[in-house]
Amino acid sequence: MTTSTSIVLTEQDGPIGIVTLNRPKVLNALSPAMLEAICQALETLDANPDVRVIILTGGPRVFAAGADIKAMAEASPLDIVRMNTLGYWQRMQRINKPIIAAVSGYALGGGCELAMQCDLIVASETALFGQPEIKVGIMPGAGGTQRLAKAIGPYRAMEMVLTGEPITAREAHACGLVNRLVPVERYLDEAKELARTIAARPPIAVRLAREALRYGVETTLRDGLAVERRNFILLFDTHDQQEGMKAFLEKRKPEFKGE
Repeated sequence: MTTSTSIVLTEQDGPIGIVTLNRPKVLNALSPAMLEAICQALETLDANPDVRVIILTGGPRVFAAGADIKAMAEASPLDIVRMNTLGYWQRMQRINKPIIAAVSGYALGGGCELAMQCDLIVASETALFGQPEIKVGIMPGAGGTQRLAKAIGPYRAMEMVLTGEPITAREAHACGLVNRLVPVERYLDEAKELARTIAARPPIAVRLAREALRYGVETTLRDGLAVERRNFILLFDTHDQQEGMKAFLEKRKPEFKGE
């Protein structure tokens, strides 16, 4: 099943929801309208009980090549506040299901930030990741400085942000920004394969484990451990925990229901 707006395509493939950016003529530039469409698509799939994992992708040539510079060129600080693009990124952060970025071609500026907003990144060998904002007189403003430093380390991130020069998919994979690196003809299939693996796991455990991981990246070790322990204990009140352990002892495949 596929639904669409003019700028975003949404498809469901079994337990996988797929959101495809669809502004190829402007390299999927992240205008406010595009960000709104992405949020709506993600929120719809997040609310769908039949969807367990979401893939966010562009096309073979481009994932997203950054913000819409034309919309920003003459903007004042007040204009930027009124655009409230931060609100879109905050909405994406509230999605509860795992999101896999399937990246091919350019993932620059806001496009790189969009990929890093996801939980995992599968990249084609043609992918380029970068934060080139410095080249037009600004800096990353949607998590680029913070998430990039946490993903690849502060020194490598500092070079990327201050020079504006991108890194290749192979470099991104080597420094831990990319989970899986595959030929361009395989990047979406590889993302689906990873999504199916996660979709086969118990949904509540996936959600709580994801929550603990994301929380831990943003806080202290002590607080992260507290959330991890709380979520660990909560899972002992689920049907899937009982089913998973019973199936293990009985040497059979578990049937997880998300209960």
